[in-house]
Amino acid sequence: MRVHIATDHAGLELAQYLIENLTAAGYDMIDHGPQQYDALDDYPSFCINAAKAVAAERSAGKDSLGIVLGGSGNGEQMAANKVAGIRAALAWNISTAQLAREHNNAQVVAVGGRQHEPAEALEIIKTFLTAQWSGEDRHARRIGQIGEFETSGAIAGFDLGTEGIAKP
Repeated sequence: MRVHIATDHAGLELAQYLIENLTAAGYDMIDHGPQQYDALDDYPSFCINAAKAVAAERSAGKDSLGIVLGGSGNGEQMAANKVAGIRAALAWNISTAQLAREHNNAQVVAVGGRQHEPAEALEIIKTFLTAQWSGEDRHARRIGQIGEFETSGAIAGFDLGTEGIAKP
């Protein structure tokens, strides 16, 4: 399986650790940067490039997933989620990593490099990479609704107005 990885300065050491360990485990690792530490770097381009590569390869029928890293993983997840068709999930433990694949068919996992020891982050990511999409109807329906909104700004059969229900 090909795995695209991107980070910022806060996840650079973790990215290097993951690339080494996942390569040893047989994954084809593609590093989207950065290549050196710069405390002022900007993660969006790195993470978007990794997510775009995952989207392109999956569209071509290839087995490809992605990893985006930062201090918390939040911004990196947000950046990856801006790529059409990509579902990036912030995973903070084994369970959230597994459910991201099984229930949400996420193609990119985000992890906070300052939130986990390297060995723990590796286990979270290995769980994500090995978990399989369940294909259950309820999950497929929900993912379909997300995709529908992404492309049309609507979800058939649902009112997506901005008005809430007023409380007395």
